[in-house]
Amino acid sequence: MKPTLGLATAVWRKSSYSDGGANNCLEVADNCPDAVPVRDSKQSDGPILVFGAGPWASFLSYVTK
Repeated sequence: MKPTLGLATAVWRKSSYSDGGANNCLEVADNCPDAVPVRDSKQSDGPILVFGAGPWASFLSYVTK
């Protein structure tokens, strides 16, 4: 059985890489072990993408070079 993420209690924050504009805000939840949920701040009740912690770290390493 796969454990389920507690997204109902997720604590969301805007990404420090969002430019602060109304159309470019990404939110991440840091309190989910081994996973990084990501959503569009304009659609907080919309879809959520969930990445593994390792792939997310690789992505951040690539985009922050």
